[in-house]
Amino acid sequence: MDIKAFKMDGLGNDFVIIDNREKITNLSKDQVIKICNRNFIGCDQLILIEKDNTTDASLKFFNSDGGESGACGNGTRCVADLISKEKNDKNVTLTTQSGILKSEILGNNLVTTEIGKAKINWHEIPLAKESDTRNLNIKINDLDNKEYLGGTAINVGNPHVIFFVEKVENFDVGKIGPKIENHVLFPERCNVTIAKVINENLIKVKVWERGAGLTKACGTAACATAFAGKLNNLTKNNTDIEFVNGKLSIFIDEKNSIHMKGPVSDIKEISIKL
Repeated sequence: MDIKAFKMDGLGNDFVIIDNREKITNLSKDQVIKICNRNFIGCDQLILIEKDNTTDASLKFFNSDGGESGACGNGTRCVADLISKEKNDKNVTLTTQSGILKSEILGNNLVTTEIGKAKINWHEIPLAKESDTRNLNIKINDLDNKEYLGGTAINVGNPHVIFFVEKVENFDVGKIGPKIENHVLFPERCNVTIAKVINENLIKVKVWERGAGLTKACGTAACATAFAGKLNNLTKNNTDIEFVNGKLSIFIDEKNSIHMKGPVSDIKEISIKL
């Protein structure tokens, strides 16, 4: 099987994108895992673009472990850029499992997407039992084995937990991430962010992504972190989230809807032989 596809990334958070609107490609879980494998094509997420009667297209996101994801902020921005070039329109609307997302192409490879409102009630995350979502009192250890208690849980299309710490580099996210992702409190697992507030408009982060592992950037994690910062009175409505390759700018409007702005890569056409 020969599949035409696209490769794109947002701040190193990379995607293989398959357009299913004309010719439908049905992939098994094993095939998704194979495409995402760094020894084959390699990506954080596989995205399928499908026909939609009410918006420009609908999207399905698959993590590198083959499981489906409800939302992917950077992936949505990448596909919005792709479709914008196709229809020669800077406004693109896409249907996802977590709702209809509107994007605007700003030029210079910058795209902004409205992710929508965050959910902060325990059953919306979802959590296994009623808990204070602003502070879950989950224990994590730094490299000196010092204990930290905390964790703010937020759902922005998928579940996230954010730990605010003094030094991000003092934490091994590769070790902490899988433990917290599979914590008994999260029946649908979760994305894990270790964050340091630099000032009220800047947060530095490291992210472990549910079903994908360590990632260079994660759009929904940026949104969840900015919202958690505001919720905990640490940051304002405009916050930059700094990843290893650059920043995503998050704006929370007067209706508490979250907007994410950041760069997308150029579009690379690829061929996948399965």
